[in-house]
Amino acid sequence: MNAAFGGGLNPGLETPQGQLASSQAAVIGDKNNEVALAVNQVDPQYADGRFQDAIGRIYFLTRKPATSTAVQATLTGISGTVVPAGTLAQDTDGNTYVNAGDVTIGITGTVIAEFQNAATGPIPCAAGTLTSVYQAIPGWDAITNAADGVMGSDVESRADFEYRRKNSVALNGKGTLGTIYATVYNLANVLDVYAIDNPANTTVNTGVTNYPMAAHSVYVAVVGGVDADIAAAIWSKKDLGCDYNGNTSVTVKDNSGYNFPQPTYTVKFERPAALPIKYAVNIVNDSTLPSNIVALVKAAIIARFNGVDGTNRERIGSSIFTSRYYAPVSAVTTNVAVVSILIGTSTATLTKVDVGVDQAPTLSEADITVNLV
Repeated sequence: MNAAFGGGLNPGLETPQGQLASSQAAVIGDKNNEVALAVNQVDPQYADGRFQDAIGRIYFLTRKPATSTAVQATLTGISGTVVPAGTLAQDTDGNTYVNAGDVTIGITGTVIAEFQNAATGPIPCAAGTLTSVYQAIPGWDAITNAADGVMGSDVESRADFEYRRKNSVALNGKGTLGTIYATVYNLANVLDVYAIDNPANTTVNTGVTNYPMAAHSVYVAVVGGVDADIAAAIWSKKDLGCDYNGNTSVTVKDNSGYNFPQPTYTVKFERPAALPIKYAVNIVNDSTLPSNIVALVKAAIIARFNGVDGTNRERIGSSIFTSRYYAPVSAVTTNVAVVSILIGTSTATLTKVDVGVDQAPTLSEADITVNLV
């Protein structure tokens, strides 16, 4: 610019020519940033929005719409009573929940069933709040949930979609663990999946809970989704002669047309038990902090735990580290100085919790303690 005007320009930024030069530099810099962003969108690790949707479609994947909160409930009644899929219950806030699959009350007078909120989104279902039989079934007397539900989500986030894409590249295959995982995870309203196989000729214990896997079998743990859909997905992708594991059994009919009459198979998979996680957060007691600082910190912890803040949710068979929570707590407002964050399953005294392959981590506001020290 100095050369274009014949030289001798005052280079001070406060001058007219300085303002013109800095404005043009800013325009060029912004253009370069936009070009760099567009170039990076072809990398699945950084893609977002429409670009990420396009990359997903290469693998025949589409972004999931909002999902529903899933909760394990204990049904009480007369032994032998069948509570069919689609039966309704209600929590103390008036939210309606739908039974995900047929269950039969056992000889003890109880049975565990997976219920899902009829509405979508991150709606909490705290322990002991799912208590009303909304749709009467003769022989079914009561319902309650001993642990918190696994919260649903809004439209699948960038981080969650990329996590699912990365683990779903085998969606169109058959007979591999990745194929089973991808097919189940692609079902409507499935919140989390864990899959592993045991090729050995003996029972193998796996995970921190030493879950016993049968010889030559596949193990699939699922939160959310409909029992019949999950069983059909597993059966359609597993190898011939492969055994199953799990606490949920569903009958699947072979509709391939190779045999008549059509044979049926009993498919098993795991509905993981809820594992409540407790948090203890210590922050410096600064007089400039807002009066609702405790509520803000709890909301940040819950958002990070469930992936509502754009990160990945805590999952089945994973390790939960407190180090992942320092940044969101520090970001709730200015002047937040985090002293420590501890977690645990009975008391919050640890920096890491390992989740079993048959456990689904859950969190409620009541399990978070925030101390100003």
